[in-house]
Amino acid sequence: MASEAPPKSMSPSERLDAIDVLRGLALFGVLAMNIVTIFRVSFYAPFLPNAEPTGPLDRVVAAVLTVAVDWKALALFSLLFGVGLVIQFERLAGDARRMILLGRRLVVLLAIGLVHLYLIWNGDILVEYALAGFVVLPFLGCARWLMAGAALLLLGLYVTMPVLPPIVPLPGTAGMAALAADAMRAYGTGGFFDVLAFRIREVPAIFPAHVVVFPRTVALFLVGALAWRSGVLRRASANRRLLFVVATFGILFGGGLSLAAAGQELFDGPSLGRAHFPVEQLGAVVLAVGYAAAVIAAVNLSGERRMLGWAAPLGRMALTNYLAQSVICGWIFYGYGLGQFGRLGVAATLAIGIFVYVAQVGFSAWWLRHYRFGPVEWLWRSCMYGVPQPMRATVNLPSCARR
Repeated sequence: MASEAPPKSMSPSERLDAIDVLRGLALFGVLAMNIVTIFRVSFYAPFLPNAEPTGPLDRVVAAVLTVAVDWKALALFSLLFGVGLVIQFERLAGDARRMILLGRRLVVLLAIGLVHLYLIWNGDILVEYALAGFVVLPFLGCARWLMAGAALLLLGLYVTMPVLPPIVPLPGTAGMAALAADAMRAYGTGGFFDVLAFRIREVPAIFPAHVVVFPRTVALFLVGALAWRSGVLRRASANRRLLFVVATFGILFGGGLSLAAAGQELFDGPSLGRAHFPVEQLGAVVLAVGYAAAVIAAVNLSGERRMLGWAAPLGRMALTNYLAQSVICGWIFYGYGLGQFGRLGVAATLAIGIFVYVAQVGFSAWWLRHYRFGPVEWLWRSCMYGVPQPMRATVNLPSCARR
């Protein structure tokens, strides 16, 4: 008979440093990608003519981000979400309420994501992650071959969808241009309620992009869960050679695909035509896997662990930091704050992002010296378990909570 006592959250000492470090580093990639695209300009600006940066420095920075960061950071986050989901699934193995608790966890994430999407920023990924989590949840108890097969099928669907008739089409060029112009007025000069009204109108127009990306998100959740279940991540030191092989292949092959896909824009190379998107997205997935393997292997070297340890606190409170980035960037770029929407170049915007990230490094380290979780992580866990979780880092737990 399962115990009726509420299961306790994973303590910081039980976490894998490598996963926290990787999540903290991926958070920079997410910020860099988000701040120079959907915060700085309209979501539709890159689809319109003459959308490329004009200054030489902006062009170089945009090129580096396109090849090395764009799409890769979100792919890393998706892999890590899958890892986190399967870890929770295993920890609750002896609890009859396991699926209820995990379902509640995803419902709470969905609620946080909807608040974020409509009240803070239209580029939210939490809603998509929560919905993808519901799709993945039944697979977590299945055989590994079934999980791998589903992941391969979904990745195949993802890389071929752009060359197939669209399930839900994006607006045409004229519609995108009109939305971009409206975004410039609403985000650049509007107050909070002007921004909110436009965002409510814009979210359905962005929905087709989520439809295209959704198979990749589910597939990467499954890949992350498989990586954990295979034992490679929990026994990283014993699998260091394999991790280095995967890292080398992923970075070289994935980087090559990303360069090939970006060749026309960056180097005036030959166009890949209709193959551009599949090659770009396959390169993003492969390169993200290479990044993950490289970081996990490096963290399991004692010297590199000390060098990269600063990123672990960010990873431990990644949800808080992700939402905080949206609040800060909204204040910088939208009309109810500093109103810099559409006014800054790529390089200047990235510099702002680096400053925000460095500030979060310091804040996260300070916060976790005093508290066990980030504030949003505490809320998420407390809602999942149905009882407030101990927050103070030095709190003396009652005996029933220590079991």
